Amino acid sequence: MTAPDLSTPLYLGLMSGTSADGIDAALVQFPDHGGCRFVQGLTHAWDPALRAELVALGEGGELGSLDTLGRIDAQIGIAFAAAANRLLEQAALDPPRVAAIGSHGQTVRHRPLADPAFTCQLGDANRIAELTGITTVADFRRRDVAAGGHGAPLMPAFHLAMLGTADEDRAVLNLGGIANLTLIPREGTPRGFDTGPANALMDAWCERHRGVPFDADGAFAASGRVDEEVLAQWRSEPWFALPPPKSTGREQFHLAWAEAALDGRGLAPADVQATLLELTAATVADALLAHLPEAKRVLVCGGGVRNPQLLRRLSARLPGVVVESSAVHGLDPDYLEAMGFAWLAHRTLQGLPGNLPSVTGARGPRILGAIYPA
Repeated sequence: MTAPDLSTPLYLGLMSGTSADGIDAALVQFPDHGGCRFVQGLTHAWDPALRAELVALGEGGELGSLDTLGRIDAQIGIAFAAAANRLLEQAALDPPRVAAIGSHGQTVRHRPLADPAFTCQLGDANRIAELTGITTVADFRRRDVAAGGHGAPLMPAFHLAMLGTADEDRAVLNLGGIANLTLIPREGTPRGFDTGPANALMDAWCERHRGVPFDADGAFAASGRVDEEVLAQWRSEPWFALPPPKSTGREQFHLAWAEAALDGRGLAPADVQATLLELTAATVADALLAHLPEAKRVLVCGGGVRNPQLLRRLSARLPGVVVESSAVHGLDPDYLEAMGFAWLAHRTLQGLPGNLPSVTGARGPRILGAIYPA
């Protein structure tokens, strides 16, 4: 924990990603001179039964009724509030010390190419405001979608503000359930987009065959061999060839999608895990080389930063490019997205836009989110 500066407002970010592997909570400050000061963070576990429902919904499962929708929305809001309150307790801070909470919610459906396009994040922000006593900003994505954008990814604006430089072409890579890149050229327009699956598929396969929720250190994948034919079939998925702006989720890349290429091949589970990991490394590298070939550095955040096998394979596919954690540049990779949603709440309360139209495809900059007063 870093002691907060008593003269600077605190913000609290809440984030649960595609993998639904926990609710990340981060306390941060944004000094007047710029930057982001990380104070403290934690990851709050989901109730297992609720997490199972969220994973099923994320993979395209249907809600049984409006009653189910209302219940899950309330349960997620209660869980997010519990994460915030637990963090405040650990930091020994009273709610009035926090200017606002920025809550991403839990994405259960993302259809940016539908007609009409839509995206849905659950987690009743009324509950969060009520149970924490803190003004809450939530529902960040739908305004961008209403303006013709994908509503994702939203972190490139934060990455640009915190990690941009005039010294080199660089990228920020978030390895969450889905991988996404922020491209920051020395000259020109910043861009960002999803590149395809990352931890969501690897975690699901590992949980099925090893009984654990993730592949610690990439050891399971490292014990197998890449099947080049399966890899090629996965990489032939038309989505990978789509130009930016583009975004995706578990409803596109789920185990049933992966297993369609495995039928009758009799691959060992470790070989499938190795091939899934190689798919992530290959599609990230393909995207970077296609859209910012002069990049000299990739700053990695998200859960995948703790998978050394994945980072090794990514480095192998990007010779001459430095691949390193965002921690090297002062931003904790485990809480970068939660910090980003705290930053978006700060922007909203300041009346400032939070999207990058060059990333999402929206018609212009927009102030994102709805405000739920304490």
